[in-house]
Order: sequence, then C-alpha cells, then structure tokens
Amino acid sequence: MTDHTVDDKLGRIALLTRLWPWLFLLTLIAFFEAWAQIEVGRTFLFSAYNLQAILLAASAPLLLALGQTFVIITSGIDLSVGFVMGLAAVVVAQFTLLAGNTELALVLGILGTLIVCMVSGWISGTLVARLGVPAFIGTLGMYGVARGAGFLSAGSGMTISIDNPGLVFLGTGWAPVIVTGILLLGLHFVLSQTKFGQYTYAIGGNLQSAARAGIDVKRHLIKIYMLSAAFAGVGGIVYTARYAAGAANAGESMLLDSIAAVVIGGASLFGGTGNVVGTLIGALIIAVIQFGLIFIDVDAFWQFIAVGVVIILSVLIDQYKDRLLRAS
Repeated sequence: MTDHTVDDKLGRIALLTRLWPWLFLLTLIAFFEAWAQIEVGRTFLFSAYNLQAILLAASAPLLLALGQTFVIITSGIDLSVGFVMGLAAVVVAQFTLLAGNTELALVLGILGTLIVCMVSGWISGTLVARLGVPAFIGTLGMYGVARGAGFLSAGSGMTISIDNPGLVFLGTGWAPVIVTGILLLGLHFVLSQTKFGQYTYAIGGNLQSAARAGIDVKRHLIKIYMLSAAFAGVGGIVYTARYAAGAANAGESMLLDSIAAVVIGGASLFGGTGNVVGTLIGALIIAVIQFGLIFIDVDAFWQFIAVGVVIILSVLIDQYKDRLLRAS
C-alpha cells in the first residue's frame, strides 16, 4: 500500500469520526420532525418554544461538560462536578440572602461561589497531580465532600429560595442559553488558540513527553480541575437563577450527561483528543433525545437507556478508529 493510499485512508477515518456526531444529530432531528409532522401535524424543532426548551435542557449539562472536556482531554475524569454544581447552587443562594437583594450582593454571591468551587477543584487537582491519586478516586472523594457540604449548607437538605432580581434575571428566558454560548465561545478560543489549550492536548497525548518539553504538568493539571469546578459552579449559579432556589442535589443527574456529551462529541477517554464544538454537539444530541422522547410520549426512563446506548456507540467508534489507525 502506497503512502498516498494510506494518507487517504487515514483522512477518511478522521473525517468519519469528526462528522458522525453531526450526522447522528441531524438524523435524530429528522426522525422526530417527521414523526411530529405525520402523527400530530406540527413541527418538532421549528417552533420557538420547542427550540428554547431543547437549548435550555442542553445548557446546564453543557456547562459541566465544557470543563469536563479539558479534564478528559488530559486523560482524566471529574466525578465531582454534579455535586460541586449542587454546592454552588446552595452557596450562591446563601450569599445573596446574607448580602441582600442588591447588585453588590449578586456580584459578591457569584464571586464567592466561584471561589468555593475553585477551592474544591484545587483540592481535586492536587490529589491527582501532586499526590498521585487516580482521577477517578480523587474526584469521587470530592464528590462525597461536595455532596455533604451542599446538604449541610442547605440545612437538613432543604432548598433555599432567593429573591434577588439580578440573579433571577440570569435564569429568565434565553439568558441561560446566552450565558452558556458566551462561555462556550471563550473556552473554544482558549482550547484552540492558546498555549493553555496546546499544553492540555500535549499532556493528554503523552504526559512524559509534555514534561520533557518543559510543561509544568502538575501545575497545569491543577488549573484544569479548577476550571472544571468553576464551570460546575457556573452551572449551579444558573440553576439557582432559573428556579429561584438553590438545591444541593441540583446537578446530581448531570454527571453522566456531562461525561456523555464529551464522549459523544468525539473526545477519547484515553486523552489527547476532543474539542468544545464536539461537546456542544454531544450535549445537543442528549437534549434532543430527552426532549424528543417526551415529545412522542415515550416513558421518561427510556431516556437513560437511549443515552447509555449512544455512549457505548461513541466508545466503540473511538476504539474502531484507533484499531484502523494502528492497522494502517
């Protein structure tokens, strides 16, 4: 086989792995749209209400997945993000209640919440990077710590209602989608255009080579876990804003979705690959599946099965790609 033939084959493999999440998303939309037109005579996607519902459903897990993308690219995983989000939801509610219903209270509440979350990320990163604890174990421990801290802060596990106009505004209408979109664009720039992004890929591709190239691997990994926790914190803030109440279990169901969005979007759990746009497509796939199954009146529990099947399919495609690349 000539070098030119091998290059063509590798190019086709790479193109297929990049395009399949897009093709799958379009297939899902086409299926639900056709079902809606045939069965109920109305559109699935092309209505403001349905489109807003899908994007809102995608925004919260996407915020967690954006930080998770950086962690997974480095071949790690952050199991704490769900309950860090819950802790953030409670903490921002407590901050705004203590400081009053003012703009200053909102600013202090958001800053204080992000600091709390980034401290948890610093602890996770230190465990993984400096103490050599496997990411699965280190972040699982922080999962428990954040969970307990969140419920204790909420007071016997109760939710905390807020009445801060500025914070409530952040959860109204399209605001959560706009906030998520702005942050997504920012992280896309960081990952694709900055040294921080290059170092992230380098560490995930080959940690030893990255260290020999002069990258401070331990320091960078700590920053990655702090970034992941900060975005989980933003997810908690948006949750409290949207529902006018903070709940310690706000992100409990979103851990799986955050990992799934990254993997479905083309990132490898072995590290070195992945991007923010792919994570966006993964989050949209999950949201379309969830909203679509409800739309066609399928039992909600089938959502978990459907998302699980898509995760398995994504991993199989990734492994098949690696085998083809090795064979070439």
